[in-house]
Amino acid sequence: MLDLCSPKGRIIAAALRLAGERPWRDVTLADIAAAADVNLNEVRREFNSKAEIVAAFVRTVDDKVLSRAPKRAPGQSPRDAIFEVVMSRFDAMVSYKKALESIASGWTFDPALMRALSQSQAWMLRAAGIGAEGLEGQLRATGLGAVYGSVFRTWLKDDDPGLARTMAALDRRLRRGEQTLGSIDAFAKRVCDVAAGFSNACKRAGTPAQPKAADETPPPASL
Repeated sequence: MLDLCSPKGRIIAAALRLAGERPWRDVTLADIAAAADVNLNEVRREFNSKAEIVAAFVRTVDDKVLSRAPKRAPGQSPRDAIFEVVMSRFDAMVSYKKALESIASGWTFDPALMRALSQSQAWMLRAAGIGAEGLEGQLRATGLGAVYGSVFRTWLKDDDPGLARTMAALDRRLRRGEQTLGSIDAFAKRVCDVAAGFSNACKRAGTPAQPKAADETPPPASL
């Protein structure tokens, strides 16, 4: 999944390897550079922090999931479609499970990583054939993020090759989410309707544009 022929891929792979060997908080960028057999300048060229390396890994997993996600079958429920996509994501990450557990235990807030995680939820929705655009899409992605975060912690501790606990937790959380999805969409639609109504009211209250005098010379298109 990682391109080990490129410095970027080797850096990500080295970071994950070190995270699997020791606590993530103890791993430095200098350690990662040495493990990847690159100098610090090459690391700086690609990343400014360890969180950016993890964010790049998140996007790499996105690529893997999207490349093999099947088209949603006719009649397949949104819950079943997103279930398949999330489980496919866990399958893609299984080789890095120990490293991800180390990273998760040393988690610190970072905007770059949060942005990658947020975008990842939207792409998983799209892979499942579920809308991720506009306010409704943002709310769905936020809801999926809460589901995924909870099930991710279960997956980290699930030693069953069949991932029975993970699948049960995911199914349970998605069923709960399915019950509230209609309310979320309705709420988003009301917000959009209110915003549209407010915009139209502002337009009606505005002063109509004055007609241009017949002999008025229009300004040049550019200077």
